[in-house]
Amino acid sequence: MAQYFDNVSLPSEIKKISVNILSARLELSTDNGVFSKDKLDFGTRLLLENLPLEEVRGKVLDVGCGYGPIGLYLASTTDCSIDMCDVNRRALHLAKMNAKENHLSVSIFESDCYQKIVDLYNIIITNPPIRAGKKVVYQILMGAKEHMTSNGILFCVIHKDQGAKSTISDLEKLYNVTILKKNKGFFVIKCINR
Repeated sequence: MAQYFDNVSLPSEIKKISVNILSARLELSTDNGVFSKDKLDFGTRLLLENLPLEEVRGKVLDVGCGYGPIGLYLASTTDCSIDMCDVNRRALHLAKMNAKENHLSVSIFESDCYQKIVDLYNIIITNPPIRAGKKVVYQILMGAKEHMTSNGILFCVIHKDQGAKSTISDLEKLYNVTILKKNKGFFVIKCINR
């Protein structure tokens, strides 16, 4: 659980990983106390490799950005305005380092879910922190509706063992939902605001 909240007491051991997503390459610093510190996790990779980039436009918010792979990938492959937020200060520090290292212009700031979000976004994207609990995950997924434009889109990835099917059923109460991809139990989900 430490990775989702304030973890400055964990000893720091920064390391670099190279991440290739389709034609994009990122050099990313990771550290103890952040999600998937050794390599890009399968769920995030699946989400990004199946994202319809032609639909990613305007203002984009990466919620729970961690050390930055989602937002930085989108900054490197689109001309969108990218905001990235997380509650984990170490992850935010790494995301800022990684943006600078990869020469990408993004806005990165601390926010517990949507606590400090004031803008409306065309796109909200997340690999939600499942281990933080269903309440937090639902705050991110269901709460996105209040922070999107009228035709905004939420993209997310969830594993079947982490409640994907019931979550999809609940998402369908708020959004027009499409499953973009299923692989190894992961569901890549597109939710259009209505």
